[in-house]
Amino acid sequence: MGGIVAGSLTQNASIKNIFGEPIETQGKTIIPVAQIALGLGGGYGQGQRKAAEPENAEGEGSGAGAGLYTIPKGVFEITDKKTRFIPVVSPQTFLLGTALGLVMGWLLAKRRK
Repeated sequence: MGGIVAGSLTQNASIKNIFGEPIETQGKTIIPVAQIALGLGGGYGQGQRKAAEPENAEGEGSGAGAGLYTIPKGVFEITDKKTRFIPVVSPQTFLLGTALGLVMGWLLAKRRK
């Protein structure tokens, strides 16, 4: 069962399936870039009949689960003259940079006084 889940996720967890095909426009090819994290888990159990259960009661169990997480990182822009990577700037990165800049500015201003 776990092999079926893993095979299905592996087959579907491609950049093309998540972000689409590369785009060709105005002499450029745009290729999306992402980080993909895949997690798999599974288990099996077995039990024994307890005294209060009927004679034919048996314990069994199995299970599988999976998760897929993608983080867009940017795009490659390919032209006849050059190839460049254009990163995606996340709001968290922007806010963290802004906060650090404000703290550094405040510390420098305080030090000058």
